[in-house]
Amino acid sequence: MRKLEVRLDWGDERVVVGWLAKQERRVYFEYDSAFVAAPLPLSPFKLPVRPGLFEHTERDFAAVFGVFNDSLPDGWGLLLMDREFSKRGLDPAGLSALDRLAYIGTRGMGALTYHPPAEPADAEPLWIDLDAAARQSERLLEGSAEDVLPALRIAGGSPGGARPKVLVGVHGDGHLMAGTSDLPEGYRHYLVKFPAKEDPADVGAVEAAYALMAREAGVHVPGSRLFETRDGGRYFGAERFDRAGNQRLHMHTLGGVLHASHRIPSLEYEGLLKATMLLTKDHRQMEEAFRRMAFNVLAHNRDDHVKNFSYLMDRSGAWRLAPAYDLVFSDGPGGQHSMAVAGEAARPTERDMLRVAERCDVDVLRAREIVQQVADAVRYWPRFARGMGVSRATARRIGKVIAGPGIPR
Repeated sequence: MRKLEVRLDWGDERVVVGWLAKQERRVYFEYDSAFVAAPLPLSPFKLPVRPGLFEHTERDFAAVFGVFNDSLPDGWGLLLMDREFSKRGLDPAGLSALDRLAYIGTRGMGALTYHPPAEPADAEPLWIDLDAAARQSERLLEGSAEDVLPALRIAGGSPGGARPKVLVGVHGDGHLMAGTSDLPEGYRHYLVKFPAKEDPADVGAVEAAYALMAREAGVHVPGSRLFETRDGGRYFGAERFDRAGNQRLHMHTLGGVLHASHRIPSLEYEGLLKATMLLTKDHRQMEEAFRRMAFNVLAHNRDDHVKNFSYLMDRSGAWRLAPAYDLVFSDGPGGQHSMAVAGEAARPTERDMLRVAERCDVDVLRAREIVQQVADAVRYWPRFARGMGVSRATARRIGKVIAGPGIPR
């Protein structure tokens, strides 16, 4: 039997949550009795806090309960993890989700940690060279068999998503270090992205411009910046919203909350709004979810799957929407939105968005106002693109799409 202790690490306080176990092909979880006595709604829809043994039976969703699956990377982070396992003489195909969680240990996103970790935390800081990390990321994606840089393996091995990225600590003087653990004074937690093979060279500038445009549209986004290097690299970075200094917040994706797969269309925007209301019990948070739908529709961000929306829980057990992330021009799977708008995924309109508002008890006049606010910001795309140095060709290509008939006048 493989067994792991799960803890909530708030940064200055650590709480035992319970135990994960795998026996043969079955995965179980049991809450610690002290946690049951002083419960927090860690994953209220799929893993409510109560005594007794839970068995994970929804294997068509993932190999482990959604709240723990959210600690595991996919895409890029999974590639780095599998490379490390292979280097150690292990067959990645034969490893379980619990083996992978042990490898993540204390380095994951959010506040959940897994014990005993497969390897100790690094005693010395690992310094990051963004250009070197970006160049190796490109080679690894192309199939290079070279050894992964230690800093890249640690800093890039836990975030989700397909694009290469690293978790770093950023100092005001420009020094960067691997940011998976607590940071020294003067450093801030950031997630920095590198281009994928199919991305335009200026994708970092595009995402930086989209972050500014989303903020102008009233969307709650994290602080962001464009990291410009001596070798000409321009990489988008966003402040981590699961960290406040070295304090941690519990994070749960929409897909993990509902056990909804991000690999296939499994939820519509109506589900996002209703889940947000049920979890946060705050109508303003549901309006924020509506605003994000409007932005994704009008700014042509169609990579809007269920892992690209998250929630944060503080130590009192209160939930709220996490700041918006992965906001960038995207054609999505088959040219359609991953999450449909009132059943329409190819060409959703303002009318479709208002149907979602009606079904979710968002005041229609307020919904119209939100759509107009977003449209007013999106209309100024050329200004945001120029401000972040997006190439003229890229800016024109995006502008031609998002200036289409979908924007209300």
